[in-house]
Amino acid sequence: MDDMHWMRRALELARRAETEGEVPVGAVVVRDGAILGEGWNCPITSDDATAHAEIQALRAACRSAGNYRLPGATLYVTLEPCAMCAGAIGHARIARVVYGADDFRAGAVHSIFSVFDEPRLNHRVAHVGGVLADESAALLRGFFRARRAQK
Repeated sequence: MDDMHWMRRALELARRAETEGEVPVGAVVVRDGAILGEGWNCPITSDDATAHAEIQALRAACRSAGNYRLPGATLYVTLEPCAMCAGAIGHARIARVVYGADDFRAGAVHSIFSVFDEPRLNHRVAHVGGVLADESAALLRGFFRARRAQK
């Protein structure tokens, strides 16, 4: 399986978030070719500001692995992680993050902050951005365009 395959799964999860009225972001944690955990944005429906797709996927993956650390795992997410999610990714010892669209309002991989490249942190997370970025960005643009039209 390759990055495009897992990012397509993350996009499916993002669409699920959208059907629930949430910002369409999806995430998948994969290790050794198998899904450990999945998540989609649900802070609105769960009344939980921390219920970002990445956090949901990390929680599920940690439960599945029986460990709060996930060495060797890759997290696929449709939108560049924010600072909260980047911190959780580092604490979980995720080896690699692959994301779709840049987030110029809150991105913590390279758009606003570069958390994974901070030399003072004790864990390095490899990262690749722009995988299926057009599809990820189009999903987000469509969601917000529809929200603005409803007002």
